[in-house]
Amino acid sequence: MNAARAQIAALVLAATVLAGAVLTRCSRGDGARVSGDDAAVVDTELLAFLSLARAHHHEANLLEENGDLPGAIAALRKITVAPKPHPGERLPEVEEVLADAYARVAELELRAKDSAAARKDVEAGLLHAPDPTYFRGHLLEVYGIVEESRTAELRDAGDDAEAARARAHALALLREAVDVQEGVIGRVLDGGMDGGAP
Repeated sequence: MNAARAQIAALVLAATVLAGAVLTRCSRGDGARVSGDDAAVVDTELLAFLSLARAHHHEANLLEENGDLPGAIAALRKITVAPKPHPGERLPEVEEVLADAYARVAELELRAKDSAAARKDVEAGLLHAPDPTYFRGHLLEVYGIVEESRTAELRDAGDDAEAARARAHALALLREAVDVQEGVIGRVLDGGMDGGAP
């Protein structure tokens, strides 16, 4: 993923997540501010985390544009280790941001020729996207590309049997990614409110 595409993806993610998170109806008062007559709540703790994630994506964009892949990876890792809002709760917006960050880290690691690290990070990302959403589909796509890269590495190393297994795994992952994204598209076309929701 080049820097321009990465920036667009980060901005689209931010807009999508903010649309669902800025004004949500809830009764929690911790870190939240009531706004308007309908008692919509602005979750400032969540907004701070989303802003932090956007800033790190922009930092990664600038580093990536300068060819500093290790620096870009380090910037994105700051998202995955940052304190999370409302500890102990599994907030969909936070899980989506984490899944997206792990996917981008894995893509950068592939560009840096570190398929082992990319595989580990995409597997970590999948833990944050267990449901059939865009984010899971994207992680499965990246995982398929990781396995495709491993196929070539193993073939070059003369390990044809393991290369064949990696190739079969890549195909299975890419087909699963297609199935997930077709399901997301289908939900949207059927009148679903949010293409990322299960």
